[in-house]
Order: sequence, then structure tokens, then C-alpha cells
Amino acid sequence: MPSQGCAELYEVRVDRTSGTPLSRQIYQQVRAAVLSGVLGADTKLPATRAMAAQLRVARASVVAAYEQLLAEGYVEGRPGSGTFVSTDFVGHSGSPRLRPTRRVIRPRPLPDPAQAFADFERPTAQTEGRPFNTGRTSIDARTAEMWRMLTRRAARALDSCGLGYTDPCGLIELRRAVCDYLRVARGVRCDPEQIVITAGAQHAIDIAARVLLVPGDEVWVEDPGYPLTHALLLLAKARPHPIPVDDQGIIIDFGFRAAPTARAVFVTPSHQFPMGVVLSMARRLELLAWARASGAFVIEDDYTSEFRYSGPPLASLQGLDEDARVIYVGTLNKALFPGLRIGYAVVPYALLPAFANARYLMDRQPPTFYQKVVAAFMEQGHFAAHVRRTRQMYREQRDALATALARHAADHLEVAVPDQGMHLVAYLNDGISDIEVERAAMRAGIIARATSRFYRSAPPRPGLMLGFSGFPPQQIVPAAKRLATIVASALPGASLVSSPGPR
Repeated sequence: MPSQGCAELYEVRVDRTSGTPLSRQIYQQVRAAVLSGVLGADTKLPATRAMAAQLRVARASVVAAYEQLLAEGYVEGRPGSGTFVSTDFVGHSGSPRLRPTRRVIRPRPLPDPAQAFADFERPTAQTEGRPFNTGRTSIDARTAEMWRMLTRRAARALDSCGLGYTDPCGLIELRRAVCDYLRVARGVRCDPEQIVITAGAQHAIDIAARVLLVPGDEVWVEDPGYPLTHALLLLAKARPHPIPVDDQGIIIDFGFRAAPTARAVFVTPSHQFPMGVVLSMARRLELLAWARASGAFVIEDDYTSEFRYSGPPLASLQGLDEDARVIYVGTLNKALFPGLRIGYAVVPYALLPAFANARYLMDRQPPTFYQKVVAAFMEQGHFAAHVRRTRQMYREQRDALATALARHAADHLEVAVPDQGMHLVAYLNDGISDIEVERAAMRAGIIARATSRFYRSAPPRPGLMLGFSGFPPQQIVPAAKRLATIVASALPGASLVSSPGPR
């Protein structure tokens, strides 16, 4: 086989101050030379001893680099002759050596799905501890200690079940615990076999959209509504129809007129996002009657059902469903902590095989270890006790925020004090722009999400969505006072200033 001759001592340079191992540096430089054509097909590489002597490195470093090049097919060894650039890799024997050329990289358009995901704007990271970020949770010392104890116990009992593949719907002991809880606390009618454990409510909604919808299907969504659900439906190429919301929840009559043949409706009936209103009983029955008559499904997102501050939690919409048209979605991430990443869906039996298989294809199964911890936490009564304590804590935090806003900004804000949930909405008066207040508050170290961002077609009512959960009163009160100053400065004609943030 003809050869293009030895590469002599090809110009490899090593940097001993670099954190990259010497063998890796040699491998990377020889590979780059092969790919660029500087070392052409059938070129002989220097012997390992010669290269090691030239570079003043241990021969083992060169041997390791050559072995990696051999394993990946860049070079080939010929007994009695040496190491050569592979003819299979860059061309046939005798082909002229390629000359390195400057590559002109032209940007290529992203595929449509990639562009759609790239254009999606995520809200402020909920890990930020600035008031009044949303979705923050608290666990007290008793919950923390019990969680540590059960985690240690689960780790000691780890067996082949915990280390291997399990049911994509989740461990049956957790599904039983969730089922028992939902029957008592939410009036959900279900069997443990209908529970599918997910990574959270958003994951369950994603699975529901995949199972129920094909591109072009019409869907009702609340307006204003949860932006992640709307974005998910757009990415699924469904056709979401924004349906206005008033003080009784989603307006069913509007949905009849806008999209009477819709395939599904996504609602937050117990605590509408973001307004916090409750879907009235008359509209609940009207919605279920429409779903039954049209063959549509209702996805009930019950995202903060545990935290109701006036009376017992409201019964679920699913509990009224006589025709298996409702998929009930909930999460333990709000009740415990977002990093847990465990939610659930209660799925009608007819949809269960499709839902379980979709969950399998997306993510195989939920993590076994923390399912065991959560199951024990619920079975032993710790979850119910934690919710009772946390509910009282959040009620005090809600009241602290509402009282502070009433004291310092009553002339400019109308506070809707919710009976449930982890945030409240303060509506702006006097033509104040919620977008301007949101930006000024951000500069002052306060997160106040403008509610006008959650509207699609309905005329927006400017307001601020303020999370109160997870913030002690001593943090809430001064932040509310700073926010009041910002709101007052946002009056038309006033010079909007940003109150300095906390040091």
C-alpha cells in the first residue's frame, strides 16, 4: 500500500500548565490534523518513542493518545510498519492531501419546533428569594426532621426494586396513599390503579395534551390563564381559544360560541390562575354537560388545593363527573417543596393505557427512591399534619401582605384576598401600568408579576400577582411598603422611581 510518507514529528505542542491531561492534548491535536487534512490518508505517524522524546513526555501519554485514535478509527496500525492515518476515514490510498481551508460558517435557520421552544420566555426563576416571587414553599423543623428520618430509612431498605425498573405509573404504595388522600380531602372518585405519578402538574398536562389532541384540534383555555399551559398547547400545534374569566370562573357560554367542537378544556376551577376566583357550581355542571354532549375532556388543574384558608377545601370538579370526562391533575411540589418533582393525574379508565404508555415513552418511570419516602410520609400521617401547619403559616403570611398593602397603598391598589392558594392579586387603579410597576419593582429587588401578561384576547385588568407563601412577615411588611412607594410613583404624570432594594 503506497504511503504519503512519515509525518515526521508532526507539530504537536503540549501545555503543562493546562488542566487537560497530556495524552488528551496529543489526541486532540492529531485528530484535528486528520480532520482538517493536514495529515492526509495513509500518512505515517511518528513512533511513540520518537514523539515522546520530542515532546519530553512519558511514552505512556503518547501510547494512550494513539490507542484512543485507533479505537475511534482515525488511524490504523500495521504490524511491522507503524501507525498510519486511516484510509477508510479520509479517502482511498493515494488521494491528494487536503489543504486546510478557512471555514465560512453561515447561520442556518432553526427547525420550527426548536425556534418555538427558543422563543418561549420563562418567568423569573422561582429559586430567587426576593419577595414576592411565586411558588415558594416552607417546611418547618418537624417536617424537615421527619423527612430526613424517612429518607435514611428508605436508603437503608434499598433493594432490587428500588434499583431497577418499575411501573411507569408509579409505585402502588404511593398511588394508594395519593388515592386515599384525594378521596378524603378533595372528593375525588378514583381507584389507586387510576393514579399516574408524574414529575408535577405541568408534566401531567403535557401527557394529557399528547394523548387527547392532534395538530389543529381546538381547545378552550382560560383568559387570563396559566401561560405554561397555553405555550404547551401551541407547541403541540393545537388551537387554543382564550375563554374569558369573570368572578364565577370561565364563561362557558363564550366557549360554546367561540369553539363548540373543542376537543378539551384546561381549567383551574378551585383557584383560577391568576385571579383566584372559584368556578361556580352552576358553571361546573354546565361545563360537564357540554363535555358529555360533545365528547370533549376536561383537564382539571388543582395546583394549590391543599391551602384553603376559609373552611374545608372545595370538592373537586372530577368528583361531580358521572361520565369519565375529567382528568384530574395535582402536585405534591406545592404542598411539600418544588424540588421534589412528584405530581399525579387521576385518569379515566378508558384513557389509562394511552396515558401510561405516553408516560413510559417520555420518561420511563418516576424515581423510585423518593416515591418510597413520600409514600411513607403520607401513610404515617405526616403529610396531613404538615399541610395543617403550613396552611396556618401561609394564612398568616397572606394576612400580613394584605394588611401591609391596605395600610400603605389603599389609594392605588385593590387587593383581592384569596381564600385559597399561595398568591394574591392587587389590582391597580388610576390608570397605572402594571408592566411599568413590574419593571420598577424588579430594579428595587421585588418581584411583582404584571397580570396583564396573562391575558390573550380579553381586555386586561392591570394588577400585580404577589406570592406570599414562604416569606415571613418581617420580610413581607417592609417589601410591601417599598412596593407601595413604587406604585404611587407610577401614577400618570408622576416620575416613576425605584425604591432601593434591601442590602
